[in-house]
Amino acid sequence: MGYTITYRKAWMGKQKAIEKVYGQWEASFEALPQWCAAMCDCVRGSVVQLDAVDAYRVDELVSNVKIFRRVFWTFGPCIRAFRYCKPLVQVDGTHLYGKYKGVLLVAVAQDGNQNILPIAFAIVEGYSRTEHEYNIHYERLRERGEVYSNWLNEIPREKWVLAFDGGHRWGHMTTDLVECINLVLKGARNLPITAPLRATYFRLAELFARKGSEAYARKKAGHIFSEFVTTRLQSNEVGARNLRISQFDRRSESFHVQDLSNRQEYRVDLRQRYCDCGDMHTDRYPCRHVIAACCIKNIDWRAYVDDVYTINKVCKVYKKEFAVIGNENTWRRYRGPKLCPNPSLKRTGKGRPKSTRFLNQMDMHEMRRPKRCSLCRAGNHSRQECPHAARPST
Repeated sequence: MGYTITYRKAWMGKQKAIEKVYGQWEASFEALPQWCAAMCDCVRGSVVQLDAVDAYRVDELVSNVKIFRRVFWTFGPCIRAFRYCKPLVQVDGTHLYGKYKGVLLVAVAQDGNQNILPIAFAIVEGYSRTEHEYNIHYERLRERGEVYSNWLNEIPREKWVLAFDGGHRWGHMTTDLVECINLVLKGARNLPITAPLRATYFRLAELFARKGSEAYARKKAGHIFSEFVTTRLQSNEVGARNLRISQFDRRSESFHVQDLSNRQEYRVDLRQRYCDCGDMHTDRYPCRHVIAACCIKNIDWRAYVDDVYTINKVCKVYKKEFAVIGNENTWRRYRGPKLCPNPSLKRTGKGRPKSTRFLNQMDMHEMRRPKRCSLCRAGNHSRQECPHAARPST
């Protein structure tokens, strides 16, 4: 019709459409306990912790009503799968953009084929990103006991520096794994509260079925290691051909390795599973220097590949599958208190929506730039004050 609506009207229209498709927001909070109970009944070993507080009307306690605070959930197949993944967990949060504020926290692991595996989820009120918020939470932690704050103050540098981590980070320094999952769950972040739980359940069920089929097909074909590590090891085998090896002990455990292409020298200790390049220590599979040292002494270098990269371990990750949740009429009936949303987390109904995005150094650099006219791109004035703007005729 040639009419451009405001951003606010478009946002409100989207919320009304979401309510028609997925139901009312308040009704979704009421349905959350029953959905959690049905999920635990259907998938044995799943864990759900729902935290709610008493509801008050002025100073009077409202009976049989609870106000939602936060919820944690994980599935039985994910708990079992983590036993065969890398012993590394990354946690990050992403904002919910629906009618009520909140943060979706996701904990992910990684299998031996570099596949990302979500293992636990939570919806909470928020998390600290400023020094002021940190100080508040730190004081609350110290009030619980000095032992907690002392433990926090004594976190050693190997917890956050790769060079001193003892190989426990498996080469990961950032939370990039979680960012991929946040992108997958992006479509559920602006839906009612039960939608993120349903989305994680059905998408993980599909993931386990697909990745499990791929792993078992590779095992049936006779492969020993995962596809990712097999490719890396083949590349390292090719690179090992351009190395000169010198043995330094009679037990064939310590070697001096020289790269003929750039004259770099490395020390390899097979007993300690160590190489000066650092790849063996970090990634837990042999680098080209270790492979070259093993080949010159007819040692099977496959013994230095961590078990997490074997195809047997990858198959065990996806061995336990998700069950199909039946019709809602067949679920166990929930008989607990009615769950309501926290009114303090409800987004404002008037005015321009405020951005919840946290600014970084790049954003601050953009904000310090001088404002430019959107019409002539010159500085020191706006479009309304631009001398080149069309003016009404006198």
